[in-house]
Amino acid sequence: MNKVTVIGSGNVGATIAYTLTVMGLASEIVMIDVNEEKSLGEALDIRQGIPFCNPANVYAGTYADAENSDIVVITSGIARKPGQSRLDLAQTNVNIIKSIADKIVPVAPEATYLIVSNPVDILTYVFLKHTGLPQERVVGSGTILDTARLRARVAEYYSVNQKNVHAYVLGEHGDSSFVPWSIANISNVPIEDYGNALLSKGDYPELKREEVENYVRKSGGRVIQRKGATFYAVSVSVCHVIKCLLSGIDTTLTVSTMLNGEYGIDDVCLSLLTIVGNKGAHNKIMLPLNDVEIAALHNSAAVLKNLIKDLDI
Repeated sequence: MNKVTVIGSGNVGATIAYTLTVMGLASEIVMIDVNEEKSLGEALDIRQGIPFCNPANVYAGTYADAENSDIVVITSGIARKPGQSRLDLAQTNVNIIKSIADKIVPVAPEATYLIVSNPVDILTYVFLKHTGLPQERVVGSGTILDTARLRARVAEYYSVNQKNVHAYVLGEHGDSSFVPWSIANISNVPIEDYGNALLSKGDYPELKREEVENYVRKSGGRVIQRKGATFYAVSVSVCHVIKCLLSGIDTTLTVSTMLNGEYGIDDVCLSLLTIVGNKGAHNKIMLPLNDVEIAALHNSAAVLKNLIKDLDI
C-alpha cells in the first residue's frame, strides 16, 4: 500500500499521476491543485482507465487528504515560456514552493518530498531550508531527465539499447550542467571506443561530444518551442525516481540533493550520482572525476549560489 500525493495538476503533474497509475506504483494517488476543477477532471480521466491497470484509488483532494503520504511530488509553479531560462523563473516559484511547504509538511511530516518544479535545484534548496526536514527526504528530480536524454542520444549514435549506455549529466539542471565523459561507457567500453570494439564493424558516425551536450541542454527548449510544454519524458523519469524511493533495493540516480563538502562544495543542491531507496536519497557516490570535470562541477555550484544570494528565501 503506497500513497503518493501530486501537488500541481498541470501537464507534468497530471502525466505523473497517469504514469504512476499505469506503472502500478501506488495504490492511492491524491491530486492537489489550486484549480480544483482541473484536478477533478484529470483524476476522473485517469480513474476511468484503471480497470486495465493495477487497482488504485486516484482522486482530487485537498492538503488534508495528503495525510500519511509516503511520497509527495511537487510540480506546481509558473511554467517556462519559449526562450525563457529556468533561472528566470526563480523568485516567483520560490514564493510558490514556500507557500506549499507551509501547507503540506504539517500534514505529511514523514513523507519523502520530490521536487520537480523549476528551477529544481534552487527550489529543492529552498524547500529544505524552509522546512528543516532531514536532507535525505528532500530530493530534486535534478538531472535525471538530462541523463535520460544523454543516454537516448548516445544510443542513437550506435543503435544500441539505451540501458547499455552508462553516462551521466551532473551539476545544475540547466545551462551549467556537464557530462563527465571520462567515466562514460557502453557496457564497460569507453563510449568513443565502442564502435572499434565491435567484432563486426558498423558504419557509425563519429561521436561529437559538443553535439551531444548541446542536444541534452537544448532538448527541453526545443520541445517547448514545438509543442508548448515538456511532460512525457519528465514524468517517466520522475516515476522512475518514485519507484526507486519505494524499493527496498538501493539504486544510483542523478538527483539533486544538498551537498555537504563533496568535491569541496557545500550549501547548495545539485545533482551527483546518489544512492536512492526506501531510506530516501541517503548516500552519494564519489565518482573519479578528472580536474576539468571537478572544475565544471564547481562552476555549476557557483551559478546556483550566485542566484540563491539574490533571492528572498
